[in-house]
Amino acid sequence: MGDNFDPDAGHIIEEPFDEALSKRYLAYALSTITQRALPDARDGLKPVHRRLLHAMRELKLNPDSAFKKSARVVGDVIGKYHPHGDQSVYEALVRLAQDFASRYPLVEGQGNFGNIDGDSAAAMRYTETRLTKAAELLLQDIEHGTVDFEDTYDGSEREPLVLPGAFPNLLANGSTGIAVGMATSIPPHNAWELCKAARHLIKKPDAETVDLLKYVKGPDFPTGGIIIEPETAIREAYETGRGGFRVRAKWEIEDVGRGMWRIVITEIPYLVQKSKLVERIALMMEAKRLPLLEDVLDESAEDIRLVLEPKSKLVDPELLMESVFKLTDLENRFPLNLNVLDPEGTPRVMSLKDVLAIWVEHRREVAVRRAETRLAKVEDRLEVLAGYLIVYADLDEVIRIIRFEDKPKDKLMATFELSDRQAEAILNMRLRSLRKLEELEIRKEDDTLRGERQSLSDLIASPELQWAKVDGEIAEVEKFYGPKTAIGARRSVFADAPLVSAETSIEAFIVREPITAVLSERGWVRALKGHSSDVTELKFKEGDRSAFAVKCETTDKLLMFATDGKFYTLDANNLPGGRGHGEPVRLHVDLPDDAAPIGLFKYDPERTLLIASGEGHGFRVLEKDCMAAKKGGKQILNLVEGDEALLCIPAMGDQVAVLGENKKMLVFPLEEISVMTRGKGVRLLGGKGARVADVMVFSAEEGLSWLDGAGRRHALDDWKMWCGKRAQAGKMAPRGFPRSLRFSPRGSEFLASQAKAQ
Repeated sequence: MGDNFDPDAGHIIEEPFDEALSKRYLAYALSTITQRALPDARDGLKPVHRRLLHAMRELKLNPDSAFKKSARVVGDVIGKYHPHGDQSVYEALVRLAQDFASRYPLVEGQGNFGNIDGDSAAAMRYTETRLTKAAELLLQDIEHGTVDFEDTYDGSEREPLVLPGAFPNLLANGSTGIAVGMATSIPPHNAWELCKAARHLIKKPDAETVDLLKYVKGPDFPTGGIIIEPETAIREAYETGRGGFRVRAKWEIEDVGRGMWRIVITEIPYLVQKSKLVERIALMMEAKRLPLLEDVLDESAEDIRLVLEPKSKLVDPELLMESVFKLTDLENRFPLNLNVLDPEGTPRVMSLKDVLAIWVEHRREVAVRRAETRLAKVEDRLEVLAGYLIVYADLDEVIRIIRFEDKPKDKLMATFELSDRQAEAILNMRLRSLRKLEELEIRKEDDTLRGERQSLSDLIASPELQWAKVDGEIAEVEKFYGPKTAIGARRSVFADAPLVSAETSIEAFIVREPITAVLSERGWVRALKGHSSDVTELKFKEGDRSAFAVKCETTDKLLMFATDGKFYTLDANNLPGGRGHGEPVRLHVDLPDDAAPIGLFKYDPERTLLIASGEGHGFRVLEKDCMAAKKGGKQILNLVEGDEALLCIPAMGDQVAVLGENKKMLVFPLEEISVMTRGKGVRLLGGKGARVADVMVFSAEEGLSWLDGAGRRHALDDWKMWCGKRAQAGKMAPRGFPRSLRFSPRGSEFLASQAKAQ
């Protein structure tokens, strides 16, 4: 250990591991939330963005100055303020300069800063930057004591805790971020509308969010687009701070002659990468999920221009676009989560009024602090000027004291009753200042500063004057970003969502072809052309095999029942082709990982189904009540914890045969099972701890029979011996009944038995 080892030099704290871990993880989480993820409500910036702007100001990269290398800016930031990787800092700088990502870019870039296709920016040694007017407004008056500064990570520099923020940056440019258990998502807005709302709030502090929405209509995305969110939903989102906005691409019909036309998309939703969008549309066409679309072309140059060509001139354009909106990011939803840091550094979800109120209050504090700083300088200068005016009355004595006294400063203070500051200023005075003209200038300056002192004192003492000052400053910003300016004009527009029913109308354009839908045991689905009688020879992934094969047509809908008690709807036309192994069915529906398909049917609204759980409860349900409108499915069978749905079969007949895992069988009339739309159902088989193994519906006229593994049918002539009332215990199954305790094989065994029988 060495001669200098001191066992008492360390300090060991004994603490339970889980307690120590939780404390330190909480500290890490809070640091992530406040220092990385959430913006400040006052200036709308995260620390890295604030440091970037501050460093660029220190480098004098003003809007009217020359550009400097981005590497110089990044170097200053990571060297002085932000001890993190240069790549992350540069990515933050790039984001501030992208006009398709920021509604009002805070950085003006020169060089390749990426594009809307998702291409990365050039290396920071190749690009150059400087501040924009918006950034200049954020930094305005920072040198006049308007905000607090703190030491940097190493104590060698000072950095601002917040910027003065003369520009409403939080809502104007928006913000996104995610941290430990907390996230924020704020869309960009129109700065002119925000200034209007802020001025209204200054005049009427009791105004509610609904009043502010007369000015702030909704988001204003840099890429434009059409917002189709209902007004009621928009109002609720801004009142609660949580919600979202549906945004669609802007499109128009272009006439190409001879009665033909095509659709041209000129604006796409915010933060959607154009190249991935085109790729997605092409994939949907290849999968035959866009039957009305013939081709997609990207003819974009500086502006967006995506061309959609229809398969026929008879296709309705509205219907075509609805089908594309449904399956691609041409319609997107941008979430609103106004979770930001308040002036105390506490994260909370705010309403539109809360955010604007914090910003205007911050601007009032900036105005007061600026006035206080200026007042201190004015007071200091007036003190100096008062000393000058005193000594001008007896300049000869002043000169004598300076020439002959050993301690002229003390003598001046004693003779003329001067302060230390005044005496020091007189001693530092140049001889040329002793002329008569300079005295007149001093008296004029003194009068001017006394008037300024009075106005500053009045401002500091009067909240009314403070708010009037803030209102005037916001009005100047409002003029700069007015609706008639190039940067201030609103880009996103509002519209109602079309009432075109894409669900039913598109079917008229789908080519009607026979297919066989195949679903494997592991949930891979595909569609074979034609009606295939034997699917057992199909190739599957290792360890997988066929489970269901349904003969249908491309215009049909399929119902899938799963062990979670839900029905899921599949469009036969959207199923992948028969080549390969198909696709996971979870790409088409939101089937939980712990659930598995147990039934697949061609949708028949006139049919009734019988569903049952392993615990022995079940009921009849009309198939038309099982159609699911969403990918998440429709809950029909309610299950208790630990139970699963067992089966789903057509209820075709008048008798029900229930077989338990205890090998007991019970037969009773089908009418004893209730018809329901949703629920747990009724008890099918009685007996202590009896679980259901299989259920069969049959006609009393045809009799009860079952299939063995070889596809042979066995009839039970005396089936009435097992008749009873529903929920009775039943009798032991007849001799020779399959050991699988099933009336017919399931899954691949059933398909194999069918193939053998044929």
